[in-house]
Amino acid sequence: MSNGQALIVPVNGLNTHAWVRGQGRPLVIVPGLGCASWMYVRLARELARERRVFVYDPPGHGASEGRPDYPVCISHLTDHLAAWLEVMDLGAVPLLGHSLGGEVVIDVAARYPALVSGLIACAPTGIPENPSVRMQLLRLMRDLPRERPGLLGPGLRAYTRSGARRMLRLARDQEVHMTGPLLGRVRVPTLLLDGRSDPVIRSWTVRRIQQDLPDAVVCQIPGAPHALTDTHPRAVAGFTLEFLREEGL
Repeated sequence: MSNGQALIVPVNGLNTHAWVRGQGRPLVIVPGLGCASWMYVRLARELARERRVFVYDPPGHGASEGRPDYPVCISHLTDHLAAWLEVMDLGAVPLLGHSLGGEVVIDVAARYPALVSGLIACAPTGIPENPSVRMQLLRLMRDLPRERPGLLGPGLRAYTRSGARRMLRLARDQEVHMTGPLLGRVRVPTLLLDGRSDPVIRSWTVRRIQQDLPDAVVCQIPGAPHALTDTHPRAVAGFTLEFLREEGL
């Protein structure tokens, strides 16, 4: 990631990587399923105009170490992120999660509230009504032509690094892992970002999450597909920075 600095720290015996760029108050980006820090360069560049941005690689993703048996469920991702935040000693920090990363940051806010000051969930997964893994894969195939061609190479590299077996096990865990019951325990300001051209996470999904987070703010981005953090980085950053300023975070 150009104009950034690689930071590697041990967390529960695994070397955990993040790219850091910018100055100011911290903000952590949490990638989606199989994704890696290098897929969020465009968003990090925009956010770093006002914030010190940490683009975290979950274990077994990007440049972070994993094990064959770890992570294989969403609670592994949640607990590791919480442990990394404690090691980094950032205090209560805003978290921006994309797709499965949105589900993970909601989990962290519910289960480790002292570590989180605010949430930005972009096209978040995590409700019981999410479709089967097969249907999600079909929706992803529909989404691919809508994405920026320049993301294909970095995306394939990230998915190869994570591995099909790990990604499938994490995706299957979504069918039993329900963020819904945890939403009532979230006590921090929350922004939900909805890509209006996203066939993977439909607008009704975002509205369904908001039902259990009545104080959450929903912003829609016209024309944005599932990887809205890459195709519409200025819009995502603009909504995020405005939200953080208004909430004093």
